[in-house]
Amino acid sequence: MRTLRARLVVAVAAIVAVALLAYSALLGVVRREQATVQLQRQVLDEADLAVRLLGQETALQADGDSARPTTRGYLRSTLEGFPGWLVVLDDSGRARYASFAVRQLGQDDLAALLSASLSLTPERPAVKVRLTGEQLLIVAREVPRAGGGRSRRVVAGASTRPLDFAPPELVLPMLGLGVLVLGFATVLGWAAAGRALRPLVRLRRDAEAITDGRSLHRRLWVPEGADPTADEVAQLATTLNQMIERLEQSFAALRRFTADASHELKTPLTVLRADIERAMATPGAPQDQLVPLEEALAETARMADLVESLLTLARADEGRFDVVRERVELEPLVRDVWETALILGEEAGLVVPAPDVEPAAVLGDAQRLRQLCLNLVTNAIKYTPRGGTVELSLTRRPEGVAFIVKDTGIGIAGADLPFVFDRFWRADRARTRGGERGGTGLGLAISQWIAQAHGGTLTVQSRLGRGSTFTATFPEAPDPGSD
Repeated sequence: MRTLRARLVVAVAAIVAVALLAYSALLGVVRREQATVQLQRQVLDEADLAVRLLGQETALQADGDSARPTTRGYLRSTLEGFPGWLVVLDDSGRARYASFAVRQLGQDDLAALLSASLSLTPERPAVKVRLTGEQLLIVAREVPRAGGGRSRRVVAGASTRPLDFAPPELVLPMLGLGVLVLGFATVLGWAAAGRALRPLVRLRRDAEAITDGRSLHRRLWVPEGADPTADEVAQLATTLNQMIERLEQSFAALRRFTADASHELKTPLTVLRADIERAMATPGAPQDQLVPLEEALAETARMADLVESLLTLARADEGRFDVVRERVELEPLVRDVWETALILGEEAGLVVPAPDVEPAAVLGDAQRLRQLCLNLVTNAIKYTPRGGTVELSLTRRPEGVAFIVKDTGIGIAGADLPFVFDRFWRADRARTRGGERGGTGLGLAISQWIAQAHGGTLTVQSRLGRGSTFTATFPEAPDPGSD
């Protein structure tokens, strides 16, 4: 029930079920009305036949009184053959003849039948009478006397039990048909919903491929030959493409601004740094001026690093940063980084072992790979207190070559782990500016870009107060001897 396709199929099945129930109810009503009309026609035919017989009696009576007993006896024997209920009323409303079924009625039922018989009119030719354990449909016909005068009335009736047909006659066939139709509709609905939602599935996959600002040049698929003004999927795809185009323009403008600003800032920062170093090297400079000059030089160097990092990321986002693809032996590169880490670790009072460095090679840019390794090592040293350990290792795994930096530092909270590789994110934010852990907050972002540019990944595992482990994994280069 979570997918749109399942909800559509359930909705279609519910509509079909309701339609089947409504159709079954309508069919039952129509069938009952048809049976009522047929029963009324049958009763009318019986009443008309009785009227014709009574008409013959009237003709015989017109020949003389001597024939009356014979005709009455003949008439009674003839009417006794009628099925159901039959009553002949004289001109005063008294029952002249009653069939066997009528004679079996009780006084109350007989009174109810006679009362209903007298209520019949040409405008109301048939009525239903509720008797004890029975319901009758009765009709009336008038039998005129010879020579005029008040006519007699023939009342015929039949049980309405045939109208109350047994439920299996309709319910069971409709139930079986309903199950078949519902199953067929569900299967067709599932197939139709899948076909109708197929363009949306493709749009979702295309949208998933546009995961960041570097993929905004791509566009979503628009159904071929579809009318953008009438087709909803085409309208959605067109609208999203227009939005992506505007986002691409905004990102491109932001990248150009970052790259241009970083490039423009490099020269004045270089000049400023040179002027500060020249002022510090001036012989006889007062001691009270050297301290602020050293602080200015440190801030200038930090700004220069920040500008260089921003320029690197801006060029990478625009795709203007070419990564050289050549075979790089990682073992000597990691050992060179380890020697630098030993120096940095000694100053910070840390132990920097490298117990496991295996020979391995990747295809990539040696300068960028070295930058990634140094970024991870300096980051670990920066956030590890004195007396701690920063361990380096290079191992070969089934998924590729893994460079691992494990420290016993302050760690990262679980809530902060998803943001570690975001730009300008830093742990221990209260002491990142101007202190021993100062930084630009771009080192890990650059490291992640380098790993992805080499077809690899950069992951982190950390617990607050227990330290962190950063793992950079790269596809291993094929053995040259295998060609």
